[in-house]
Amino acid sequence: MRVIFMGTPAFSVPVLEALVDAEHEVLCVYSQPPRPAGRGKKERPSPVHAKALELGLPVRTPMSLKDAQAQVEFQELRADIAVVVAYGLILPQAILDAPPRGCLNIHASLLPRWRGAAPIHRAIMAGDTKTGVCIMQMEAGLDTGPVLSRLETSIAPDDTTAALHDRLSQMGAGLIVQTLTDLNAHRPRSQDMQGVTYAQKIDKSEARVDWNRPASEVDRQIRGLSPFPGAWTLQGDTRIKLLNSKVAEGGGTPGTVLRDPLRVVCGAGAVELTRLQRAGKGVQVAEEFLHGWPLDPDTQFE
Repeated sequence: MRVIFMGTPAFSVPVLEALVDAEHEVLCVYSQPPRPAGRGKKERPSPVHAKALELGLPVRTPMSLKDAQAQVEFQELRADIAVVVAYGLILPQAILDAPPRGCLNIHASLLPRWRGAAPIHRAIMAGDTKTGVCIMQMEAGLDTGPVLSRLETSIAPDDTTAALHDRLSQMGAGLIVQTLTDLNAHRPRSQDMQGVTYAQKIDKSEARVDWNRPASEVDRQIRGLSPFPGAWTLQGDTRIKLLNSKVAEGGGTPGTVLRDPLRVVCGAGAVELTRLQRAGKGVQVAEEFLHGWPLDPDTQFE
């Protein structure tokens, strides 16, 4: 098929690669404009932009698609369909209507659960036992369109957002190729309004750990916010980012450090910290972390 691809972050890259490998004709790639990044704040193309250039594909990076000229240029590509994955710009109705087969979105949840910006984070933080990807026919509402196909996966007790992100990205790449191969066989199904939940964008204010909460909630917070923005705590004036954990046994005053293995008391139970990062340092497993930053038993995290 003649395809317009629209995506920006690393999550979208395997989908673009899969479309090319499946020999669809990718007419153009749309991505967010380059942004300042790194210490020098030099403009850096998005992961999708960089991959498209590597593949020799034309790239467009409009600030908005509301402009009439941008819409005309989109229409003039004469694509059969558009595939959208975490693009980051609102698609006006003129864009949605341009391809004869419409615009298909790959969404990283089992719609209608977790519509919105942060479905992977929210699924882990809520304690969901399964998630997946959906191929959805886009319409004007936020992730409200009918679903053509879906694929489920279990959320393991040790899954972080990073691990689940990578798994769902690969699942989405495979599912979109399967769906496009036999598009006419996929009958769109309206979403059940009774199951709707919204995955609000993660706010950095959610990242500080409250050790008075139960261990199960703290563990899900740590794994759900790993690697970004990263749950954190204070030991004195030092901020420590917590990047992986598991529920463990332990009791006492919430926030108290226990050793062998490294655990912290919660409002109910404790969490074992397995990967940490001290401010200005690299990520370390617990044993390495303790070599460089010894924590005596009964040290208090705040």
